[in-house]
Amino acid sequence: MLTERIILASTSPRRAELLRAAGIEFDVMPANVDETVHPGETPEAYVQRVAEAKATAVRQRANGRPVLAADTVVVIDKVILGKPVDREDAKRMLRMLSGRGHQVLTAVTLLSGADPLGPPKPLSGEGGSGPREGLGKVRPALTRVETTVVEFAPLTHDDVEWYVATGEPDDKAGAYAIQGYASRFITRIDGSYSNVVGLPVALVYEMINSLER
Repeated sequence: MLTERIILASTSPRRAELLRAAGIEFDVMPANVDETVHPGETPEAYVQRVAEAKATAVRQRANGRPVLAADTVVVIDKVILGKPVDREDAKRMLRMLSGRGHQVLTAVTLLSGADPLGPPKPLSGEGGSGPREGLGKVRPALTRVETTVVEFAPLTHDDVEWYVATGEPDDKAGAYAIQGYASRFITRIDGSYSNVVGLPVALVYEMINSLER
């Protein structure tokens, strides 16, 4: 198990809460990157690109510590639903999700303390040539994508109006929070619950452990 505190490249309180609940020690260092979807970009390619951009943006300030970054989107009919731009947009998204299943995708990127873009680091006692193995090995960025299927009950007009008025959808991908008021609308999930909240914790734990191998 990694003993060094990781850097979380996110200010999301939900991701922080999930890591704390799992006993994973971390410090927060926000990453400000362009999250515009590129033309023709698939949801999988999009979340991977953004997660890796967040990790890369923070790496230079991490003082050699491992960096964890993530990006989550809701996908229905191959359309990416990010955070609503306003409450009318939130209503539009909720009407799309009503009575149907959709996918929640989270890409998780983990950069080891070594800079994957920098020169290889020799083992202690080695010169500047020869194979790089063990603790001196420079690892590339590790990115994985978790997918969870979520099903909504049919929503009435009043359901949508009430939920949007709570303010909960305002900064949530897909305009809902499964751990909040929207839990009353969720009829089924298939996959990681924490992934829908914003971070697939079991996957993160597996990835962190891989740094020690």
